[in-house]
Amino acid sequence: MRLEVTRRSELAVRAMIVLGGNQGRMKGAVLAQALGTTPAFVAQVVGPLVKAGWVRSDPGPAGGYAVHAALAEVSVLQVIEAVDGVVDSGVCVVEARACDRSAPCVLHFAWSRARAELVRALGETPLSTLAEATAADGGVVSR
Repeated sequence: MRLEVTRRSELAVRAMIVLGGNQGRMKGAVLAQALGTTPAFVAQVVGPLVKAGWVRSDPGPAGGYAVHAALAEVSVLQVIEAVDGVVDSGVCVVEARACDRSAPCVLHFAWSRARAELVRALGETPLSTLAEATAADGGVVSR
């Protein structure tokens, strides 16, 4: 598991929050502007969200993106994994090898506990919690 969240995952979380606070469809260019990125990158970011069934994408002049799931039912971990894949890769954080309990690195046991706690916390945090925090900060989905 990485210690940082990728730009794609961060934008996907923010896109869900923006779309969740919007009534109706939102054009890709408008969503890109709200996220501070390009329409082409929005398409890459939203693609996995559409595939997961959380966002609806309607093509054409009257089309756009619309949230298709309740933010309370989608966790931060689910979005990250939809975009970047499973977060627990099993790779050692110290050495370029698989994490092996039989021959652990010096950080193996501490990292395993920390990773488990992080995954638990992300899995228990619904997007609605982040949306509420965003609304409390004046509705700005900061970068």
